[in-house]
Amino acid sequence: MAKIRVGFGFDVHQLRENHPFVLGGVKLDHHSGAYGHSDADVMLHAICDALLGAANLRDIGFHFSNKDDRWKGISSLVLLQHVIKLLAEKGWTIGNIDAMVCLEAPKINPHIPVMQKNIAEAAGISEEDISIKATTNEQLGFIGREEGVVAYAVCLIEKI
Repeated sequence: MAKIRVGFGFDVHQLRENHPFVLGGVKLDHHSGAYGHSDADVMLHAICDALLGAANLRDIGFHFSNKDDRWKGISSLVLLQHVIKLLAEKGWTIGNIDAMVCLEAPKINPHIPVMQKNIAEAAGISEEDISIKATTNEQLGFIGREEGVVAYAVCLIEKI
């Protein structure tokens, strides 16, 4: 009998002018970008937290401290690969990932297939098992003023 668990992840980063904007492992062309210790890929951070939470392995900050220079500027795809190894060590495999990004701009719809490919390759799963969606905040709050970006993710993991 398979054991299954569901995980939920959330992340938020502030946006800064003339800073790179990386989302789903894709560098987006935009006047501002998410700021953080790593590449600040808010969607991948939410996915990592969802996976870690489902496996009861704490959170992304526990494993990849922003006080540790090893993770300074690193691609969050590398962080995802580390998370996948942690899950595998405990016997977990991924069933699916569903991610939602909330931002006013840039529009990410044209980039979703490449984001799915990047995540699938890093996680060792099919692109069919990765859903990525985006919405705006209807110009309300810090997201609406383009001061920040938020991502949510849920996942299903299983152990045979």
